[in-house]
Amino acid sequence: MHASGDGPRVLKVHERHSGERLDRWLAASGQLGSRSQLQVAIREGRVDVDGRCARASLRLAGGETVTVAPGKPVDAEGLPTAEDLPLRILHEDECMLAVDKAAGMVVHPGAGNRQGTLVNALLHRYPDERWPGDRGRPGIVHRLDKETSGVVLVARTVEAHEQLSAQFRGRSVRKQYLALVRGVVTSPGVIDAALGRHPRDRKKMSQAARHSRPARTRYEPLESFDGLTLLKVMPETGRTHQIRVHMAASGWPVVRDPLYGGRSRGDQASLCLSARTRELLSAMPRQALHAAKIGFAHPLTGSMLSIEAPLPDDFELLLRGLRGA
Repeated sequence: MHASGDGPRVLKVHERHSGERLDRWLAASGQLGSRSQLQVAIREGRVDVDGRCARASLRLAGGETVTVAPGKPVDAEGLPTAEDLPLRILHEDECMLAVDKAAGMVVHPGAGNRQGTLVNALLHRYPDERWPGDRGRPGIVHRLDKETSGVVLVARTVEAHEQLSAQFRGRSVRKQYLALVRGVVTSPGVIDAALGRHPRDRKKMSQAARHSRPARTRYEPLESFDGLTLLKVMPETGRTHQIRVHMAASGWPVVRDPLYGGRSRGDQASLCLSARTRELLSAMPRQALHAAKIGFAHPLTGSMLSIEAPLPDDFELLLRGLRGA
């Protein structure tokens, strides 16, 4: 193995390990932490095999080069640091929380985001809590992108963490987003296209990835503007950047999306936007995507629970302006 400071670690697979699963081989190497930490690294796309982003279940042939990018920073005890940050609680009981995550806040610490995350805020607000799950992201069972606002569920007990995680894996959680996209969408539809890490840009996901996982998104137009459409979007799977990639690949990129907001079917209409509409769009500080509602079975009682997060001010002001433009 070769390592350089906090840089990536590089390991070579001996031929005697041919046929072994990647995650089991890494865990057995004893070089990169616990099995759960390795699974997190793979899930976050930080493990490459011969230069390609790899799944935990990949069967090794022997002779491959495995590269593991650095993970999230933690304190000396293995936990992120507590920080006094604004935090809006939508629901709270003995086994779980629902938080209204603000746009601009990362869910848990990672490379380039050591502080200011939702986890940092939770550790400060609940200093005596014994959080379940990975020590680097205690209580977290799912995520939203940094610039996406809305509902995030957090487990407070091991049982709740297992129950909620199982619901997300089983696709029984009902998620509903609001997205303002470029282009004119006239009817409901379904996008069924597998997603994986972009073959050349690690920050992006793609429908043309070498290693993809199934992804399915339903959408429904709610309101039309000058070359723009407000959509209700219901992702049935939970892939990284799923809504953003699916919408952009369909020709309707989310407004102000810095990664996927390229050309669209509505480009000609966009060129004809009024000066007022262009001004409103330029004032929107982030991608116009909001996790508005989530429905799931309560991990303790089993009863169905639906939690909503109100539209944040920046999104509300944009829509109000477009309606009056």
